[in-house]
Order: sequence, then C-alpha cells, then structure tokens
Amino acid sequence: MRAENVGAHRDNGGMAYDEELADRIRDLLGPALPDVVEQKMFGGLAFLVGGHMAVAASGRGGLLARVDPKDADRLIDGELVVPMVMGGRPRSGWLHVGTELIATDEVLDQWVQRSLRFVRALPPK
Repeated sequence: MRAENVGAHRDNGGMAYDEELADRIRDLLGPALPDVVEQKMFGGLAFLVGGHMAVAASGRGGLLARVDPKDADRLIDGELVVPMVMGGRPRSGWLHVGTELIATDEVLDQWVQRSLRFVRALPPK
C-alpha cells in the first residue's frame, strides 16, 4: 500500500469509505500536522501519526478511533460507539463511532483529538 501525505492527491480506487468524512478529518488535522500520513486500509482511509493509525474513515461508514484501552469501556454506548470488530474479535482500544454521532465538526474533532493524544504518547514506529 502506498502512503500519502495529508493534502496530497487522493484517488479512492473505488473504495467505499466516506470521502466527505475523510475530507472533514483532513480539514481538522490541517497542515499544522506534517507527520500525518494517509493510507488506504481495511476498505477505508486511515490517518497515521508516527506510524500509528489514529483514526480512519471506515469502509463501513463512520469513524474508527484509536483510544486508550483503559478509557474504551466508558466511551462505548452500545449503539453509536461500539468496539471495533475485526476477524470476529473486538480490538482493544479501537472504537467504531457512528456517522450520526460525528455529524458536527465539533464532535468529530473531539474524537480526532482524543485519538491523536493517545497515539502521540506511543513510541514512534
């Protein structure tokens, strides 16, 4: 897979992720974060910081957000925020946030910032 810098030309290659959501994430990240890289993954578009995936416009709609695993349970509401499941198993520290919840840029930004704080605390890959 080819990684792209935020703001570079993007071709979705027929992937099903929400391009409008990807643009909103891109706008929130802005040029102030030069270490953010976009990469097509899991049918969506991921935004990586320091080599760690922080958030993604999910191929199934909504946002995938990486959070501190110790905070995940309190963030899950069972409806609009649920654990991310891959290969039939929930992934610790990964949440799927429904489109309805992130309809405003203010709420989307809260999720993006939460994920950025967590991945910036991880050692770079």
